[in-house]
Amino acid sequence: MLTRRGEDDFVTGGYALVVRFTLRDTSAARQFDDLVAQTIEGIQTEAGTLVYAVHTPVDEPLVRVFYELYADRDAFQTHEDQAHTQRFLAAREELLSNVEVTFLNELEALSKRPGMEQS
Repeated sequence: MLTRRGEDDFVTGGYALVVRFTLRDTSAARQFDDLVAQTIEGIQTEAGTLVYAVHTPVDEPLVRVFYELYADRDAFQTHEDQAHTQRFLAAREELLSNVEVTFLNELEALSKRPGMEQS
């Protein structure tokens, strides 16, 4: 089941999302991690992909959480259109029991990240 929230909202500090993947079982988790390892090589060449961080929550070995930050919506779309991303999107389906996608609006006045230093 895919859940998407906030996709059409405008983000002034970049275009960000969090994706929570729940894997079917431990074998699927290993396969998923291998798939991500193959995919990240292509993602690292994307100029508009500013952050692509992969996490596993404490005490949830079958869950992976991605935090993705893009320069803008066009950079996100460029990422989505890449062959390595398309391969990932197709191959992951058989490994998952659930996916939740949340698009984010940055509260810039309350944030700290590179490039936001005050002079």
